[in-house]
Amino acid sequence: MKVVELAGIGPGPFAATILADLGADVIRIDRPGPQLLGGGPEDLLTRNRERVEVDLKSRSGVELALQLIEEADILLEGMRPGVTERLGLGPDTCLARNPRLVYGRMTGWGQTGPLAHAAGHDLTYIAITGVLHGLGQTADRPQFPINLLGDFGGGSTFLVIGVLSALLSARMTGQGQVVDAAIVDGTSYLDLMTAGLRASGRHSQPRGKNMLDGGVPYYRLYRTLDDRWVAVGALEPQFFRTLVDQLGLADVIPAQDETERHGEMASIFEATFATRTMADWAAHFEGTDACVAPVLTPAEAARHAHLSARDTYIVIDDVTQPAPAPRFSGTPTAMPTATRKSSADQVLARWTANSLRP
Repeated sequence: MKVVELAGIGPGPFAATILADLGADVIRIDRPGPQLLGGGPEDLLTRNRERVEVDLKSRSGVELALQLIEEADILLEGMRPGVTERLGLGPDTCLARNPRLVYGRMTGWGQTGPLAHAAGHDLTYIAITGVLHGLGQTADRPQFPINLLGDFGGGSTFLVIGVLSALLSARMTGQGQVVDAAIVDGTSYLDLMTAGLRASGRHSQPRGKNMLDGGVPYYRLYRTLDDRWVAVGALEPQFFRTLVDQLGLADVIPAQDETERHGEMASIFEATFATRTMADWAAHFEGTDACVAPVLTPAEAARHAHLSARDTYIVIDDVTQPAPAPRFSGTPTAMPTATRKSSADQVLARWTANSLRP
């Protein structure tokens, strides 16, 4: 699968990285000169692909890009609506040259709507969807998880799902199409389960007072003796019983469904977890069904026995980084490489020589 990526930052490049890690032949078209993130081994959002420099403000540069697009299965771009059209690389132009092309567009607000041409970032996108309102465990203000939820959860993930779905359609019908992946749409979609809980009245309390946002004492974080944290997620009755038994609290803890005594239960848990270090609790609960885990730093996570056994983190050019996901039994993914600089002419020669198009 051949992918042309028009260089951008954040969710667009991550979508291209996912495709590259899964085996696609991705070519990133960069503007000439120094790159924003350097393009070296630490620039993980551009790993596993070739980078070519093309001046898209020149007629010859646009024509060279179109020749690559003519050979591609997928084009990814993350510019504001109308920008690629002004460059001469809009959907109509590209699909005229390559009718089977899947044209993936990554934006925050989408291609249409009153805010389509406005600037924005992850924080503003998740704010307007209503999702940010419910994030966090304190009533005084929402809390946001850096830019994982909007850019990469609601953005990159759905762009990849969209272009792969459209690629299946193109291979069945011979007709490509435009995929409009908006972070506001994807983030709203990620909230589907919570929307159902709200509709049923099971997620209706203020922030931090519901089952999955820290509102129950058996699904929250607890501070340990060494001022670290453990995560407790013993929602199901059998897991709750295991938690209580492992803590030696069966004779003193209130029943799980005694909601009026949840404050008392939380106080008991707080006092108990404060008596030992995080590492002690991690060892104590390892392999049990109590659903307790240490809150690790990224460096600690890379060394954790379970993640190490699965090679969840890998080291490339002395840079520790997440491995590709998911796993495949018949077509395992190859070890990623750092981005490689090439020339558009070299890529074009290789692509046309290996073209499967009629």
